[in-house]
Order: sequence, then C-alpha cells, then structure tokens
Amino acid sequence: MANEDKMKELDLQVLRHSCSHVLAQAVKRLYPNVKLGIGPAIDTGFYYDFDTETPFTPEDLEKIEAEMKKIVKENLKIERFELPRGEALALMQERDEPYKIELINDLPDDAVISFYKQGEFVDLCAGPHVNYTGKAKAFKLLSATGAYWKGSEKNKMLQRIYATCFANKTDLEEYLVQLEEAKKRDHNKLGRELELFTTSEYIGQGLPIILPKGSRIIQTLQRFVEDEEEKRGYLLTKTPLMAKSDLYKISGHWYHYKENMFIMGDEEKDKEVFALRPMTCPFQFQSYLAAARSYRDLPLRYGETSTLFRNEASGEMHGLIRVRQFTISEGHIACRPDQLEDEFKDCVDLALYMLKSVGLDSDVTYRFSKWDPNNKEKYIGSEEEWDKVQARMKVILDKLGIDYTEADGEAAFYGPKLDIQIKNVHGKEDTLVTIQIDFQLAERFGMEYTDSDGAKKYPYVIHRTSIGCYERTLALLIEKYAGAFPTWLAPVQVKVLSLSDRHNDYVSEIQNKFRENRIRVEIDTRNEKIGYKIREAQLEKVPYMLVVGDKELETGSVSVRSRKDGDKGSMSVDEFMNMILDEIKTRKL
Repeated sequence: MANEDKMKELDLQVLRHSCSHVLAQAVKRLYPNVKLGIGPAIDTGFYYDFDTETPFTPEDLEKIEAEMKKIVKENLKIERFELPRGEALALMQERDEPYKIELINDLPDDAVISFYKQGEFVDLCAGPHVNYTGKAKAFKLLSATGAYWKGSEKNKMLQRIYATCFANKTDLEEYLVQLEEAKKRDHNKLGRELELFTTSEYIGQGLPIILPKGSRIIQTLQRFVEDEEEKRGYLLTKTPLMAKSDLYKISGHWYHYKENMFIMGDEEKDKEVFALRPMTCPFQFQSYLAAARSYRDLPLRYGETSTLFRNEASGEMHGLIRVRQFTISEGHIACRPDQLEDEFKDCVDLALYMLKSVGLDSDVTYRFSKWDPNNKEKYIGSEEEWDKVQARMKVILDKLGIDYTEADGEAAFYGPKLDIQIKNVHGKEDTLVTIQIDFQLAERFGMEYTDSDGAKKYPYVIHRTSIGCYERTLALLIEKYAGAFPTWLAPVQVKVLSLSDRHNDYVSEIQNKFRENRIRVEIDTRNEKIGYKIREAQLEKVPYMLVVGDKELETGSVSVRSRKDGDKGSMSVDEFMNMILDEIKTRKL
C-alpha cells in the first residue's frame, strides 16, 4: 500500500509539473514579452516565476486560467528532445529567454540538456511530463506574489504564480475547501483580528509588535517553560544582546553565519565591531568559563529566555513564523561523554512534554539533520569526527524509538541535530524545536574540566530549545485552535457581563476576586443588550462568559456560558472559580 501511495504521489508531481508548463504557455500567449523563470511541482501544487514589468492582478489570473483551459482542450502532444549545449543556448537566445540561458550555463559540462515542446511552446526542462496537455484538467490558479530569482535578494524580483492541480475535479474541490479553511485559520489574518499582534511599516519587516493579548500568551508559555526547566536542574542565565566580533570569531559564526547577522561597525575603520546575537551559545559558554570545572560539576545545564536577531531575507518573512527578532527558550548543557545519551534523551523528553502540553505533539515530524560530506567548507571539524558523532546520535535516536528521516546538509556547522518539524496551515514546513550535539565549540572556547584521572578534557555541549521560538509557537497555536485557545493559554479566560448598571458593583467584586486568584478576567458593563455582549465575547473566543443579573446578585451566583459547551447553568462564584482553576492548573486542552 505504501508503494502504491508513493506511485500516486509521483504521478501527481508529474501532472503538476506538466500543468506548470501549461501555465507558462498561457502566459506567453497573453504576454509575449514576459520572460520565463522556473516552474517546479511542490507539495501543494506548483508555481512558475516570470519576469514581467507589471505584477499580475486577480483579473490577469482569470485571463491566464481561461487560456490554460483552451490549451488543455487543444490536447497538445508533449514531446521531449535533447540538444548539445551550443544549440540549446542558441535556441534560448533566439527565443529571448535570458533566465533559461543562465540555467543552461549553470549545468555541469556533462549534463544532458533536454527540452519539452507542446504546440508553439518550448521549455528547458529535465521532465518527466504527461503525454498530452489534455490530462491537466483539474487545476486552479491561487495567487501571485513577488519572488527573487534563485531565492536571493541580490537578484531581480520576479512574479510568481502559485497554483494547484489534481488528477480529478473531486480531489481539487476537496483541496480548495481545505484551503478556505486554512485561510480562516491563517495566523497572519486571525492574529491581527484577535488583536494578538500587529506590524508597522515604520518599524520594519519581520519585526512584529506583540499586543497585550498575544504578550499574555507568550508570558504564560515562558513562565511554564522556565518553571519546568528549573524543576529539571537548569540554571538561569541572563546574557547581553550583542557582543564584539571577537566572540563570534571564536565560535565560528563570523565565518559561517555572518550574512545572517546584524553588524554595527566596519572592521576596516572601527577599533571594535559589534553584532546583535543570532544565538546565545557563545554567551552562555562564558558562564561555564567563570570558574574551574571538575567532572563532578557535570552536567551543567544553562537555560535562558533569549531574544535573538537574524537578518532573514525579506522574501522569507511571514507573520510570526519567520521574523528578524524573536525570543526563544534556549539552553546549553555541558556534559561528559558518558552523560551524553541520558542528557540528550532528557532534552527530547522535555521538548515532547512541552509540545504535548500545548497540543502540538501529534502535529510534528522528526528530522535527523546531518552534515554534507560533499560540502565540507560549510562545517568545522574533520570527517572522522563528524562520522563518529553522527553514528552516536543515530544510536541514541534509534533507542528512543523516534520515527525520523535523515537529511544531509541540514546540520549546524558545529554538529548534527534532531529537528522537530511542523507545517503551518498552508503546508509550509519549519523547524519548531531543535536539539544539537556540539563536539567543536567547547574546545574553541577552552571549556575544560578536570576528569577523575586528573586529565583536562572538553565536554560535549548539547544546544537545545524547550518549546522553540515563542513567536513561531504562538503562530502555530493560533492556527491549530483557530484562535480558540485552551483556557490555560487564553489571554482572557473569563468575561463577566452585566445585565444592567445596578449589577456593575457585583461584576467588579467578581473581577477583583478572580484577579486575586490569577484568573485572567475582563468585564463588560456597557449599556448594551446581553445578546450583543455574548456574541462579541464569542467572536473574541473567550472560554467562559458569566452573565450577572438580579437573580445572580441576590444569590451570589453567576450564569455560566462555555465557549465549547454553551449554557452550563447557574453556579456559585466559588464553584465556578474552583472549576476553572483546576482546568488551568491541569492545562486541560
């Protein structure tokens, strides 16, 4: 069955790639001066990049889609042919396709240069494709956006049309329904509507402002993480947000990560050059170096709620998922070789406990990220060292029984890692939590310890996060729960609604009592109908609404409405308070 599913997936990729050629042919028919970029199949469909003077509008997409339907109806035969390099370049020069010429020149000398032809349209492509355009019937153009050529902001901005294609119209319609649901859950839209975060063009791209409600959720997560780490023996540190380039040169970040850093100063002109920190490890290492260490001191577990800065490409920015300033539950463990396995397992256990507590544990996958032996300049350390550490990490992962995939070239420059991956509502995958084995930096920083035999040795260092980047986690939680957070995470847990002005003093008493017991509460004493107040609280996705009128005032009770269960009847204030406090304490999902 698995092989059959794999074959269907491969067939769908071929169909989608063929549909991308239908898209490109339609664009060239309608806009002959547009230049072709690339058009691959992706997990959710396909896209094609075009160099055009004016961006594509929704009206343009309608015209292109109509032309694509004509091409499908024409049922053009799709034929492959190969050319020597000189003839291939001449063909693309004749057709005035500069991006295709660049791609041909990028190919190795012994590459087979192939093209696919359908009617008047010819495209440089390795294939494979379906035999006729008539097979690509169930498609839909979804959006148009800017995208840098080859993904580099140093290159020209092209126009990318995203689309999808399926083997039949039923599958397409089901996907489009899912897509509409995803749009409703998109944190970039929903998070703003619920006043969790916003952005400002005066502040800059990738620099979100977390509003009070969003900040309350992050604070709740942060306190949970810090308290749990303290239970597990972590020592809290607080380190600077920037350092001289000297620090990053020791760690290797200056040579392997500099392009992603915000740097202040010029090495050729200034005596000292500073950079905002993209990670905390070299800073926390200074805590280790503050005293002499013995084998009896290890393991040393350092934890910190760290604000980090990374100069992400502007085309990569997306809401809270990928930003330039973010806060992370970062930690580093210095341990002896005999402690490495247990410490790594404990890091995995902590991460899974956190993910289970917020309800994301069933949504993740696991990736064993290894070095690329064919690209050794990206890394520090010898091939023998990498092979040894990766072999040991594989043993640990296998003992844990984790169902993981392996990915060459995804390791950190100083060691392999376990990446816990997750997809957003649009199917884009990102890393949520990472746990890395570092066998290099301790020696670079001189982080020695005296072993039981009196010899000086260097510890292994485990770099890890507990719940990852708080901004990204918040984004994923918005999407998972469609903004209707579990009570323990909800920014407002209870809303108390008065029927009239004479009930306002009682409402304020309830508010004060809840606040004293650390329940997040708001009141609504406006001169509005109670139905209006309830609907507004429901739109704000508040877990509980308490209605207070004459009866409740006389009996010291509240009328309880649950976001999930509706009307739950009358309760005493203490009865309701004990119920919600238990829900919060147990972190009920």
